[in-house]
Amino acid sequence: MNSFGVKFRFSTFGESHGRAIGCIIDGVPAGLEIDEAFIQSELDRRKPGQSNLTTARKESDTVEILSGVFEGKSTGTPIAMVIFNKDQKSRHYDNIKNLFRPGHADFTYWHKYGLRDYRGGGRSSARETAARVAAGAIAKLMLKELGITVQAGILEIDGIKSQARDFEFAKTSIVKTLDPNAEAAQIKAVEDAKDAHDSVGGAVLVEAKGVPAGFGEPLYYKLDAKIADAMMSINAAKAVEIGDGIEACRLKGSQNNDNITKDGFASNHSGGILGGISNGDTIRATVWFKPTPSIFKEQTTLNTEGEEITYKLQGRHDPCVAIRGAVVCEAMLALVLADMALLNMGAKMEYLKRVYE
Repeated sequence: MNSFGVKFRFSTFGESHGRAIGCIIDGVPAGLEIDEAFIQSELDRRKPGQSNLTTARKESDTVEILSGVFEGKSTGTPIAMVIFNKDQKSRHYDNIKNLFRPGHADFTYWHKYGLRDYRGGGRSSARETAARVAAGAIAKLMLKELGITVQAGILEIDGIKSQARDFEFAKTSIVKTLDPNAEAAQIKAVEDAKDAHDSVGGAVLVEAKGVPAGFGEPLYYKLDAKIADAMMSINAAKAVEIGDGIEACRLKGSQNNDNITKDGFASNHSGGILGGISNGDTIRATVWFKPTPSIFKEQTTLNTEGEEITYKLQGRHDPCVAIRGAVVCEAMLALVLADMALLNMGAKMEYLKRVYE
């Protein structure tokens, strides 16, 4: 499937080395001010080639809005956006045309479809996430009107943990870390992996503030379930935790329960979600990314004829995919919340009466 969401629904198209990638968003209410400069700024945060810690591929990621916007506002019809690829170097992939790269989707795409676009992974490439960020920017613009903000930062790289939770610092950090005191060590870990022609994994903390109580559609469209669904759809994501996640299983109930006071919840072990519905506290999730599978060491694999061979990868790749993945996590959380906001409008008769009376 290439679509996500129910009311606020988006679909993406395109491949890593195709002519373009893009998205179509359906369900955006008419009259939303579409700030094109903001959309571009979001793509600029994710785009490749920003430092020596990311892929050297140079893409401006300039977005063009094709439909659904008139005189700066959404028309209520589908919004289509396109980003043309400019710096494909498909020749780098000639040597993998007939083999399966370990850790990549080459093997599974081949067995599912009987063919694959081997240039940069084609549809399975993280290049597709630029379209998600464009769609997420529209979602953020809608959420802003509701007083909801989304932010993310690096919680861990190569086992080096961020103790602080400074989202403002993450906006300016080269590795988008939440901890100024951990930045140097995290940068060194990425640089060392790159120098060794290897890669490292990492974790992203993503939060949403201002979410009212009531978002989420139990039992089979729970808010936490859809957040996990959204995050696990991101390339290289291997695990998602809501709130304290696995740490919660190590606590007693008396420790894990968030006591409720007149001033709100005394703690937020739940990550702002109870019974699949937002409780009005900060939504918090952690997304764990595996090391980038594109490494420049000799590896063993099979070719399309079933023969075991050794090969060495060429090309330009991120030594730590979690760094740019933080921006994608923001986009996906925003898209989930925008969808839930529209779905929640039909939860009570009083909501409908406000619209139609």
